[in-house]
Amino acid sequence: MTNFYPNDSGDIIHLNVGGTRFSTSRHTLSWIPDSFFTALLSGRISSLKDETGAFFIDRDPKLFATILNYLRTRDIDISNCDICPLRHEAEYYGITPLVKRLILCEDLDQSSCGDVLFYGCLPAPSVPIPEQGSQPSTSSGVQSKTNENTVNINRGTVPVPSIRPENVTSNVNSSGPFNVVTTHTHRAHSRNSSWDMRVGSRSSTDLRSLSRPGHSRTASLDLCHAHDVNRVVNNDLALIFHQNQVSYWADPLRVQIIKAHHHCIAVAYAHFVVCYRLKDSHGWQHVFTSPHIESCIERVAVNAKISQGTGCEASKMVAISYSSHVRLWGITEHGAKTNIGIFNLGVRVEYLFFIGSQLVALSPTGKIGVWHAMTQHWQIQDVVPISSFDTAGSFLLLGCNDGCIYYIDMQKFPLRMKDNDLLVTKLYRDPSHELITAISVYLTPKTSLCGNWIEIAYGTSSGTVRVIVQHPETVGHSPQLFQTFTVHQSAVTKVTLSEKFLVSVCCEYNHVRTWSVTRFRGMISTQPGSTPVASFKILALEEIDPYISYTVGNDFGPFGEQDDEQVFVQKVVPETSELFVRLASNGKRVCVIRAVDSTTITSFCVHECEGSSRMGSRPRRFILTGHSNGTLQMWDLTTALDLSKKGESVNQKSGGPTPKELLRLLDQCDLCNSHCSTPCISPSPSLLGHASRIKASNVAFLNQQQHQQENQNN
Repeated sequence: MTNFYPNDSGDIIHLNVGGTRFSTSRHTLSWIPDSFFTALLSGRISSLKDETGAFFIDRDPKLFATILNYLRTRDIDISNCDICPLRHEAEYYGITPLVKRLILCEDLDQSSCGDVLFYGCLPAPSVPIPEQGSQPSTSSGVQSKTNENTVNINRGTVPVPSIRPENVTSNVNSSGPFNVVTTHTHRAHSRNSSWDMRVGSRSSTDLRSLSRPGHSRTASLDLCHAHDVNRVVNNDLALIFHQNQVSYWADPLRVQIIKAHHHCIAVAYAHFVVCYRLKDSHGWQHVFTSPHIESCIERVAVNAKISQGTGCEASKMVAISYSSHVRLWGITEHGAKTNIGIFNLGVRVEYLFFIGSQLVALSPTGKIGVWHAMTQHWQIQDVVPISSFDTAGSFLLLGCNDGCIYYIDMQKFPLRMKDNDLLVTKLYRDPSHELITAISVYLTPKTSLCGNWIEIAYGTSSGTVRVIVQHPETVGHSPQLFQTFTVHQSAVTKVTLSEKFLVSVCCEYNHVRTWSVTRFRGMISTQPGSTPVASFKILALEEIDPYISYTVGNDFGPFGEQDDEQVFVQKVVPETSELFVRLASNGKRVCVIRAVDSTTITSFCVHECEGSSRMGSRPRRFILTGHSNGTLQMWDLTTALDLSKKGESVNQKSGGPTPKELLRLLDQCDLCNSHCSTPCISPSPSLLGHASRIKASNVAFLNQQQHQQENQNN
């Protein structure tokens, strides 16, 4: 016979939590004021009862048992439970004393000063004021410079008025490491991001995702992921009318791209770029801020060592691209900047980089633009449509759609000015005539006997990976096919040939295969040949509508010199404050980078800084992370690798995110049915429509604001 519990009277309260029955006293449940239980027992909230008359609560009974024990004894045993879900349950029930204790427990290993790998932070810069008038535009093949009165138009010259140079001197002082002293006032930041900064100056990227119902440390309002409705409106208008008729809104303080070269860092925001330099004993110093750029910056490149005798006074150069335009500045040792010019490739610039003193802009359509510091000349060359590229010394190698590999010797570029030819030479044709989707060049150390032994690894659209070599004594002849691997079933997106390993990545969830490389006197050998080492995945989900610069700013690698340990940096979801650093050779975890202020990591890169002039100093590798609030954080990768080799890793778990960690990262997201092999972040299919553009947490916030206004009106 089923027992019936009269819950309406008496001091004994019967509860049915997730199918498990509990009995306790009214005093036990109500000694904490303003909790879920006081509201339940007083009738302030609606309740359900099961067939026995017990209050039904649809929550986890195991966690409730722990919370009920705390209400009984005011003590808690957390040895057999996870703090995070327990805190969420305590927040749901409104057990404030327990929530505070659990938050302190969670914060025991967290600090705004970071862990042992945290190296420093550069504050967000001031946003430059837009200049009067629109951005100057140039047509294809045009060079605009401040030190000449002519521009080159279609290999001819037309006189134009000289452009006034923008010479701005930055006075840089130093008061300690990572102190950036400029004439601007930097906005302060704290670990808990302030609401006025989030709403007044920036908002997070639209993930088109929905938060699951529940509680968080910020009372169910995740302000770190605050959504800007203006951007959604702009995106919707662009879809309705035309893609180019409505400008794509971009957060002005969100770090888009980070590039580094030697002792210089270039940080690209939506409409301006900032440069820092590393100076012995003084840390990083601000040296350059570009003018406001009307269009969104899509690519950035920096060269910290301009060769002497090039005819250019600048010691550093910074270049950006937006659409088909390339803009170039020079920076002197004293911090003065000069606007070198604005150039037009005629098509959208997909890759922007320096080879020596030459600035190179590439487009997959088959256009190459080159600016040389010595000749001060911008030249455009048409080639076969490009699908991949790599650089080695002064050489630029191009993997093309016709199944061929071409190369350009940039040192000979000034000598070919008369016939306007970059001297594009065919190096090799794939035996299957497949599209070359990835390429990597390895130059063995020079010797007095045999010179360079050039080794090239490349991947194709069918998933084939090949290694070709060229003997020093056969220079002038095509390289010879050395080895072929057919393990990938999807197109190869990355390939890297280093001193010890061959690493390839295909587009199926970034599936990685690695092989060890045997060498004899520095040259690749067939005895015993390449041996398989590891197979793993670098899962990195992308947004449905990412920024054009998102892929460049969040490239997962591999990073590192070819004669050193290389790493992957895994960003699982777009809106996250965590990065997983893994060895490229075997996929093992080196460390986990967590933003010290819990802000979203919007871009990152790995860079090796030169050692100081002090005796015994050595180069150090850093992970540079850009954040949604405009700051730049630095992490000591050299220390992380040293600890990993000693078995003293900061994070003891091996590999990438565990299933538990992955589910936690995906907790606020749904996955769309994508045609790609790697899914994208999207709203739940059952919630498509206008409401799906705003996260559930933000909907709750808007509803809360509406209720407050209604109460004020009443």
